[in-house]
Amino acid sequence: MNRKSMRKSGWWCIPMLLLLSSGPVVYSQTAAADTTVYVVAEEPPRFPACETLDTTIEFKNQCAQQQLLSFINRNIYYPIEARQNGNEGTVVLSFIIEKDGALSNPKILKDIGGGCGVEALRLIQLMIDQEVKWVPGKNKGQPVRTLYNLPVRFKLTEAPPYEVMGRDTIWTVFDEPLEYRAGNDALMEHLNKELNYPTVGNDSCLIGVIDLQLLIDRRGNVRILNLTDYNDLGFEFWNEAVEVATSTSGKWKPAVYKEAKVPAAYDLSLTFVPEASKCKARVEAYSAAATLINEGVELFNSEQQEAGIAKMSAAIDKFPRDANFLYVRGQAYLEMNKFPEACADLSLVKSIASVDWFDSLLPVLCR
Repeated sequence: MNRKSMRKSGWWCIPMLLLLSSGPVVYSQTAAADTTVYVVAEEPPRFPACETLDTTIEFKNQCAQQQLLSFINRNIYYPIEARQNGNEGTVVLSFIIEKDGALSNPKILKDIGGGCGVEALRLIQLMIDQEVKWVPGKNKGQPVRTLYNLPVRFKLTEAPPYEVMGRDTIWTVFDEPLEYRAGNDALMEHLNKELNYPTVGNDSCLIGVIDLQLLIDRRGNVRILNLTDYNDLGFEFWNEAVEVATSTSGKWKPAVYKEAKVPAAYDLSLTFVPEASKCKARVEAYSAAATLINEGVELFNSEQQEAGIAKMSAAIDKFPRDANFLYVRGQAYLEMNKFPEACADLSLVKSIASVDWFDSLLPVLCR
């Protein structure tokens, strides 16, 4: 469970859709009204993309399945964590197609981890948000409520050796990786020497982390691609972080791909600690909270999920608006399919750190 990174692994996805047939079973029934949910209907429901065709129902069903697959392939993303962990397989969703073709009650029946289940569920929510009305199932020519199972397969395949971010082409696969010429220890020493804590922060004992993503070009020069302030430290801290990062310009050995120097990204994390003596207790509390977070991650990854969450929560109790801590716990809740809890944590991360990482995810988690 690493902090959000804009860098991609050397893999990408080809999401593939598999459609499951349903058996003749009634899901639920209420005698007072026709609210039966059928697992099978005489005329099955279909994605609304082929209704203008003057053809048979069978052909419309085949056409609708192809268009549903196309919709999924256009809109699905392979979650970063799933790519990094090599998660592959089939997520199975279910939802109800109402008599008017609206979708309701979407659920994850089978998940493969790494955020794939939530990503597949997001597609159903996308159809709901866009008010896509399916052609409802019918019995004896009348619309009926129908349960629909939708398997979505996630499969990794080899990606191009680069990605495009805006006008920048950034290599992610190298024959020789990007390196600080004097070595990593020298880089850390340089950053520690050059990083100055802004005096304005001592008044409030501001403490926290700023992440930067650097672009190192073919000549070893540095440009800032992205900056994330997890603790709302403010402009003076942003300016200091940028100055320290760009002070390494010209000191890098560029990445090499097929004997050519290529631009590559480097993720840098800077911690700002107040220097005033009155801030000593807060610094000690932050160090203790960071230890709790790390211990929580270790427990969670060793399949002691509840114990891990307890450690993370203890850290957040000390620093309730630390977006870094909240992000870690939010990711953990996401892995546990505890969507309301994940919604609360990740929504707060977005508001504190002004990130757009969850814009497509939050409507699903917070519905």
